[in-house]
Order: sequence, then C-alpha cells, then structure tokens
Amino acid sequence: MSIENPNPTPQPALSLQQIQQHCDDLLALPDTEGLFIIKPASRWIADAGNRPKQKMLFATFWFEGELCILFADTNQGKSILAVQLGDSISRGAEVPGFVLQTEAQPVLYFDFELNDQQFQNRYSVNNEQAYPFHPNFLRIELNPTAIPPKGMTYEDYLCASLERAVTDNNAKVLIIDNLTYLRAETEQAKDALPLMKELKALKIKYDLSILVLAHTPKRDMSKPITRNDLSGSKMLINFCDSAFAIGESFKDKNLRYIKQIKQRNTEQMYGGDNVVVCQVIKPHNFLQFEIVTFSDEREHLKEATEKDYTELKKQIAEMKSKGNSLREIGHKLGISHTMVRKITLHD
Repeated sequence: MSIENPNPTPQPALSLQQIQQHCDDLLALPDTEGLFIIKPASRWIADAGNRPKQKMLFATFWFEGELCILFADTNQGKSILAVQLGDSISRGAEVPGFVLQTEAQPVLYFDFELNDQQFQNRYSVNNEQAYPFHPNFLRIELNPTAIPPKGMTYEDYLCASLERAVTDNNAKVLIIDNLTYLRAETEQAKDALPLMKELKALKIKYDLSILVLAHTPKRDMSKPITRNDLSGSKMLINFCDSAFAIGESFKDKNLRYIKQIKQRNTEQMYGGDNVVVCQVIKPHNFLQFEIVTFSDEREHLKEATEKDYTELKKQIAEMKSKGNSLREIGHKLGISHTMVRKITLHD
C-alpha cells in the first residue's frame, strides 16, 4: 500500500510560451514515412535558429552547407582557384582578402582535369620543392581500371564511390573538378536535373559543403557574365544555393575578375558594379589568385564593333525565321527581349 506524501513538492507552473511550444511539438511530428516533412512555419524557423549559423568558406561567395557552382570559360583559372580554396579550408587559413570563418578540416578534391604530373608541375618548382599541402587536403583521381558492378551504370557507380569517399574520410567539404565527369550531358534540363538532385541529396544526407566547377560555352566578351552563360543554366542555377563566375579582362589578358551570380545567405556584395579583379601568380611553388583591385565589370568588357552588331542582327534574323519569339532569342543570345525588338526595328 502506497502512502501519498502529505506535503508534495510544488511543480513550477508552465509559462504560456512553454505550453505553446509543447503544442507545436505535438502538432509538428514529421511524417517520416512519406515524401514530405510537415511542420508549422514557426517551427521551421525555430529549428533553423537552433542550428549553428552557416559560416563563410570563401567570403560571401560560398557558405557552409551550400551546393555552389563556380563556372568560367576554358583556361580562366577555375581549377587554380578551386585548389587554392581547398588548401585554405584544409589549413583554416583564409585566402588573402577573402574571409574564412571555419577551422581547419578535411577537404576532398575530386580532380578529373589534371593527372598527377600536371598537378606536380603546378605546385612545385621545376618538379622539385613541392608545395607542402596540409594532410587535410585529399586529392582524388578516377581509377581508370575500375569497372561498375553488374547492373549499375557508370554514372551511378561514380556517385556511389563519391559517397563512400565522404564516409570513409569523415569529410564535410567537397570540391568537384569538374561537372562534365558526373554527367556526360548537362546542356539539357533532362540531364541537369537528375545530377543536381543527386548532389543536393548527398549534401543534405551528410551535411556537406560542395563546390562544383563547370564550363561555359564560348561567350561574347562584350556582354556581362550572367547565369545564362552556364551550360544547362536554368536547372543548374535553380538547384544550387550559390554560384560565382570567373571572367577574363578584355583590357588586360593577365587579369581575371570574380563575380557573384547567385546567393541565398547574404546580399550580393560582388555583383557587376563591384567585381574582384585578380591576377594569377606563382611566387614560388603555389599557383594562385591574388587580388589586385575592385571595379565595375564594364571596365573589363570588349567594346562592341559594327561588325559585332551586324553579326548579332544576322543571328536574330535567323532565329526569327525559325519561329523563335523575341524572349527566346534574347535568352539564347544573352540580351533582353527589348534589345532584340530595337535591333529588329532598325533592320
């Protein structure tokens, strides 16, 4: 027989806020069996507030937890900058002039561009006095003799191997150089969409920060860089969290500029009116970008000539003859539909 305590310890009264939170908790149990997770909007905000704030990996261009795309034309220094970022994060030491807010951590650099001797040449002096990369920086090449298991496509095998590399090395930062090797075709939405879904799922599953390098088709250097310059731009840009590009300065072939194209965690700091102008240098055994100044992108664009204008009119006329609308023509040529209209009116 139990005897009740005649003087029970009084329990503190719940505040209105605690009661409301408890009710929200009961209502917000996620539907883990189905495709969706349903919670009140206020709970999403509260849950997000309880997680650590995303830190900068490369100033405001790339934050922790983001799937970011770096794109540029061939030979503009994408790989040089990517290795520089990987080295920076692996050491916990910022690239001069660009904020880094994280501690030193492992970085997986998937190098599908250079072989080991080409990499050695970039990061040594006459193939001697090699640059001392930090042990956190892990460079990965494709195994040319590997064969996908029966019933698995090469692309699926590649993604499965990429996931295993993440788990085996306890890495949170991935740099993939470049996009072409993950999917043979990224020009069309039907090819780009599955790729971005796979990368995004991997990012969410392991709480990763991913930087993917991508090529641009040959672009008109008289026009500013836009999201339309990225191959498969519409779907790729829609699914990434952030994107930035490297452009070549027309007034000085030794200069490159870095431009913010998309951002979600911050306001745009390095748009067309404030691009980061850099030069590529190799002071000893490390090829790298070095900030020169900040300027308006227009200072680095080619001035359009009468010949360029004539060629543009010819392209517009051909597209119109094939039934393309003004908007479709403008999108394909990287100009506004109002500009297309003005040019056609002057024919």
